[in-house]
Amino acid sequence: MTETTKPRTSEIASRRHFLKMSALAAATLTTPLSVLRGADAVDGGVKPNILIILADDMGYSDLGCYGGEVETPNIDGLASNGVRFSQFYNTAKCTPSRVSLMTGLYEHQAGSASMKRGVTIAQVLRQTGYFTAITGKWHLSDEPTDWGFDRYFGHLSGSTNYWTGDKTYRLNGKPFTDFGEDFYSTDANTDYAIRFIDEAIEQKKPFFMYVAHNAPHSPLQAYEKDVQKYRGQYRTGWDELRRQRYKRQVEMGLIKSSWELSERPAYIPAWDSLSEEQKDWEDFRRAAFSAAIDRLDQNVGRLVSHLKEKDAVENTLILVLSDNGADSRELGRGHEYPPWDSRSHWLLGTGWANAANTPFRWYKMNQHEGGISTPLIAHWPKGLKTSPGEITHQPGHIIDISATLYDLASASYPATCDGREITPLQGNSLLPILQGKTREGHDWMYFQYMNNRAIRKGKWKLVSVRSGPWELYDIENDRTELHDLVDEYPEVAVDLRDLWQHVADNVDHLPEKWNGPLEDSIRPWGSRGGEKPLPNPR
Repeated sequence: MTETTKPRTSEIASRRHFLKMSALAAATLTTPLSVLRGADAVDGGVKPNILIILADDMGYSDLGCYGGEVETPNIDGLASNGVRFSQFYNTAKCTPSRVSLMTGLYEHQAGSASMKRGVTIAQVLRQTGYFTAITGKWHLSDEPTDWGFDRYFGHLSGSTNYWTGDKTYRLNGKPFTDFGEDFYSTDANTDYAIRFIDEAIEQKKPFFMYVAHNAPHSPLQAYEKDVQKYRGQYRTGWDELRRQRYKRQVEMGLIKSSWELSERPAYIPAWDSLSEEQKDWEDFRRAAFSAAIDRLDQNVGRLVSHLKEKDAVENTLILVLSDNGADSRELGRGHEYPPWDSRSHWLLGTGWANAANTPFRWYKMNQHEGGISTPLIAHWPKGLKTSPGEITHQPGHIIDISATLYDLASASYPATCDGREITPLQGNSLLPILQGKTREGHDWMYFQYMNNRAIRKGKWKLVSVRSGPWELYDIENDRTELHDLVDEYPEVAVDLRDLWQHVADNVDHLPEKWNGPLEDSIRPWGSRGGEKPLPNPR
C-alpha cells in the first residue's frame, strides 16, 4: 500500500501510542507488573495457583453457559461462581493462539512458533517459585521442557488420534508409547495434570498448570456412551440449533437482542433439502462433536474435584477458553467407522460450524467474529471481586493472559532470556476486570492469519477475508457483522486500514507474503453468498 499524503491524525496517534506502550513495557523489565499497574495482586502475599484449560476448535456457543445444549455442568458451575467474558478474542488459529497465550505478544511479533523474540509464562513464573506443567497439545517449536515447563505429557503435533496417540507424544522430554486399550487423550491429559499438581503440592510450591486439550478438534472421536447421549438431538438441523442458541444467549444477557442472527449462508444447504440418510449422518457427526466436549467437561470436573480434595481450589485461578472458532472443513475419511473406532477421522463440516459459532459469521482462520470469539470463564474464589455468575462485556485478547498472570505472581518480565533480547509485552492485565473494576483496555486490537485481516478500535472493526476488500462494522451495535458501513464511513475505514498496516509493519512485523495489497482497498464485498470456506490445514 502506498500513501503519498500526510499521515492522518489517527495514524499519528497510533504511532504515539505505540511509542508510549513500548516505553511502558520497557519499564517492566525491572519492575514487577503488579507494582507497575498498581495492582494488589494477592491477599496475604500468597501466590495463587493457576490452571488454564484450553479447548481446541470449540465454537463460541458450544458450552451451556454460552447458550449451548451440550451438557457441560462442570464448566457451567465454574461460570456460575465466576465471571464470563462476552467479548474475548483469540487469533482464529491453533498455533498463533498458543504463541499469543504463551508470550503475551502477537504471533509474528513473538517470532511465530519459534517464539524467538518472546518468553513463555512458564519461563517467567518458574523464576518466581512456581511449579510449571503442561499436558496435551503443544504445537509450537521444540518441546515444552525447553520452554520453562518442569513437566510435560502430551503430543507435539497439531492434532492426534484420541485412541492411539501418535509418535510425537512425550513424557517429560522423552518419547511416550504407553497407549493401552483404555487410552483416551482427554482423560490422559487429566490423569497427568492431577499427577503434576500433586507433585507441586508435595513440593509446597504454587503451580502453573496448562491443560491443552485436543478436544473437540478433529478427528471427531469419542466414547460410544457419550455419543449415544446426543444421538438424535440434532435431527432438527443446524438452522434450528442456531435459533435456539441465539435465544438463550439473548436471555442470559450474553449478547444484545439488537444484534441480528445472521442468515444461513447460501452454500450451506437448507436442512429440509437433505435426505433422511444425510440428516442421520449429520446428526451423528454433531453428536460426536458434542460428545468430545462433554468428555472434556467431565475431565474439568475431575480436576476441580481433585483441587477441592487437596484444599487448593479456593486460591486457584481457573481459566477456560478455546483457541479459535469451530472448523468448517468438510473433507474427511474413515466415515465407515464410528467415532469410537480409532480408524475414524470425521470432521465437523460447515453447517455445524456455523451453528457452533452462533451468533457470529465465519469460522476458524477467519478474522470475523466467528473465527476469533472465544468463551472465557474465570473462577477464583479467593481472588475474584465480581458477583457470582457475572458477565463482563469489557473486551480482551488472548495476549492479555500472560500479563494477568504476571500481575498475580508479582513477576518481573525480563529484558533477555537465554541470551535473546525479548520483545516488551503487548498484552494488558485483566486483573482489574477480575477485581470488578473497569480497566483501561487496548487502544486497538489487531488480527491476522495468512491473508485474513482485522483491526478493532473502540466500536469500529475493519475486516477482510482472504485479501478481499475491507468491510467496516460498528461492533457495539452490530457485532454479528451484518451491516457493512464502509460506504457510509469511508474516512473511518481508511484510518483503520492505515492503522492495521502500521501495526502489521511496526508491531507484528508481518512477513511480506502476508503483507501484500488487498484486491481492492475500500468497498463493500457484496453478496454474503461469497463466504464459501476453503479447506483448512491442521
